[in-house]
Amino acid sequence: MTTWLHEQRLEAVLAAIRESGARSVLDLGCGDGSLLVRLAQEAAVARIVGIDLSSDSLARLRKKLQTLPGEFREKVELIHGSISEPQRVLAGFDAAVLVETIEHIDPDRLSMVERRVFQDMRPETVVITTPNGDFNPLLGVPPHRYRHPDHRFEWGRAKFRSWAEGVAERNGYAVTCRDVAGAHPVHGGASQMALLTRRADGRERSAA
Repeated sequence: MTTWLHEQRLEAVLAAIRESGARSVLDLGCGDGSLLVRLAQEAAVARIVGIDLSSDSLARLRKKLQTLPGEFREKVELIHGSISEPQRVLAGFDAAVLVETIEHIDPDRLSMVERRVFQDMRPETVVITTPNGDFNPLLGVPPHRYRHPDHRFEWGRAKFRSWAEGVAERNGYAVTCRDVAGAHPVHGGASQMALLTRRADGRERSAA
């Protein structure tokens, strides 16, 4: 069952994709497809590729896709693999999304993921969401604990914004950050989003 928080997150990402006008979308770390299935039903989206390291999640996603009409299923290609490894087939897409994905990656491997996404794949638009650690006290998460045992980190808004701005600067993108699922006056939203758009000059400033 989709929680209220996750529903808000998915709607925010779908809105960003609609605003971008993307016709082709990469779902990086697609899991069992809570976003991908919705993307497949977007009339404006003509091609979707989902990639995930979990074969079990992809198997569940394939079952979900079988419940959709053929015209939606035909848009979708699934890849079993890691987003930190070179995937030349993933270049040339209009948009890429990483929904609650980066916090499952060891921080010392984020620069590798950055290179794959922003230098190899290099989509026009990248949408990233991650838990907002500032909001954790409102969810009853004890200090020094994370919302999920597989999370490697849960950044607050200042840290996330700093990281996203660094990614944008290094790779020739503009970036805006938004609260997702609430807007507490002190703690922000339960989740947070970075929307990165490739600049017209589109050139990387330095290696990640």
